[in-house]
Amino acid sequence: MKKSIYIFSEGELRRKDNTLYFETEGGKRYLPVEDINEIMAFGEVAFNKSFLEFVSRKEILVHYFNYYGYYMGTFYPREHLNSGYMILKQAEHYLDAEKRMEIAKAFVWGAYKNIRQVLKYYNNRGKNLQDSIDIIEAQVSKLDECRDSNQLMAVEGHVREQYYKSFDNLLQNKDFIFGHRSRRPPQNPLNTLISFGNSLMYTIVLSEIYKTHLDPRIGFLHATNFRRFTLNLDVAEIFKPIIIDRLIFTLIDKKMITKNDFEKNLGGLLLKEKGKRVFVEELDKKLQTTITHRSIGRKVSYRRLIRLEIYKLAKHLVGEQKYEPFVAQW
Repeated sequence: MKKSIYIFSEGELRRKDNTLYFETEGGKRYLPVEDINEIMAFGEVAFNKSFLEFVSRKEILVHYFNYYGYYMGTFYPREHLNSGYMILKQAEHYLDAEKRMEIAKAFVWGAYKNIRQVLKYYNNRGKNLQDSIDIIEAQVSKLDECRDSNQLMAVEGHVREQYYKSFDNLLQNKDFIFGHRSRRPPQNPLNTLISFGNSLMYTIVLSEIYKTHLDPRIGFLHATNFRRFTLNLDVAEIFKPIIIDRLIFTLIDKKMITKNDFEKNLGGLLLKEKGKRVFVEELDKKLQTTITHRSIGRKVSYRRLIRLEIYKLAKHLVGEQKYEPFVAQW
């Protein structure tokens, strides 16, 4: 299985013949190019045209983040699988209000079902989350009344707001109080972890879309506009609860990340490098974890599950099979 490379140090990414290396003051670290899925650069990383030409040929995406861990952009190599036919199908479904709503509702429904599964999982383990589950179920009952994406996003927003409010009950940790959702900059440790994890999830989904015939610029729930990518935001809604949120709960519960892993910065909180390293290492393990996929009858990794979700959407767009979002069964 190909790996994600995370870079936190300051240095330079270079090409040497048919391989790559990362050079810092401490020396060179060679990167086996055939094993790289994507590179995520958090540190001050320099590279040149020769490096970009090489990773483009090897179909490696380079995602870069700023000092605070916010996603800034992606070097997205020349699309090697993009199909004109599929792009037309994406545009057709986006421009047809009824077709777009069908897909957008499926994304919201999938996100809700996986949020509900997370809450049920912890409720069954004595966390007393039934009230939150009931409120969320009442909110999502309004889904059929939605006539456009703005109404859909409002329902999704109310569901997620109630979901986040349940985190204090679920975690029962005075060092990680949710309060309210805050971004750029997040105001407390829990919001910092959510923002960092979501940012990683968006880039992971983007990398998986790159390996399919779909174009990440045309989403359905999130409006296609001057923003570079939107389809990855749509697909990520389904997986954030079961991958990112579950991971955050584990990291806090096992004290793998504590309040000491944060520092105040520019009116908000920043996750220190040690905390970021722990987060991405455990996320990598999670993505490699396998589950039995009911439809295909064999075990697949969570990373592969994301790709399969994108394939399902492609089948829907060409009329082969109606898209049904993945819902966790644990």
